[in-house]
Amino acid sequence: MPAEPGNALRRGLSLPRRAVRRLAQVGIFAKPDVSLEHQHLARRYVIRGVESGGAIEEIGRYVSFADGEGKPLTYLHPIDAVGVNGLHAVVVAPVLVRVEMFRVGRTCELLITKHRLGHVEVGKRSLLESSLLFRGVHGYLAIEPGKKGKEATNSRLPVFYSRSGEPLEIPEAFQAAVEAVTRGILCAGCDHSHYLAPPVAAGLPETNPGEGTLSPTRSVGGGQSV
Repeated sequence: MPAEPGNALRRGLSLPRRAVRRLAQVGIFAKPDVSLEHQHLARRYVIRGVESGGAIEEIGRYVSFADGEGKPLTYLHPIDAVGVNGLHAVVVAPVLVRVEMFRVGRTCELLITKHRLGHVEVGKRSLLESSLLFRGVHGYLAIEPGKKGKEATNSRLPVFYSRSGEPLEIPEAFQAAVEAVTRGILCAGCDHSHYLAPPVAAGLPETNPGEGTLSPTRSVGGGQSV
């Protein structure tokens, strides 16, 4: 599989302008790009991503993140959006594996990339290294006609083939993340995270609101939280 430039990998899937315009028209907003951020108090660099996206019946786009082994990460905080099919939660970590998928009808594109901090000398800005883990084009997702926006009925994962027609196996470590993102590209009016975990779900103690920090919230219709 040919290597792609690091900058291109950080931006995510390269979609045709027509697809980008259609996503904007129907109000689906996914933010696949990752960025290098500096934590001044901890004196370290981290990588930042935003789980985002959603679907309508005809089209969907979704992006989420896992750790280097494919396990769910704890999000930093949820995002209360004005509408649906937009931003859901922010995550920061030294290593992020981004899983991004785009769907038109039953046809999908999948991009899995790994982003990590590169080695750098003390006192200098860290580097962001990106690598390609999987690229699937023109995949097929088994959805019953008239039931788009629901979970796939015959398979939890889309099927991808090489140009010569040979099956392409999605890396086993990231199949759970891909399943979650598949639900995202079928989630009409999406207003919640499909793979990133809230702090409480990750086994962390719930924050006391009286300490001056918001406790974890869950998302409900319209992007509001309770």
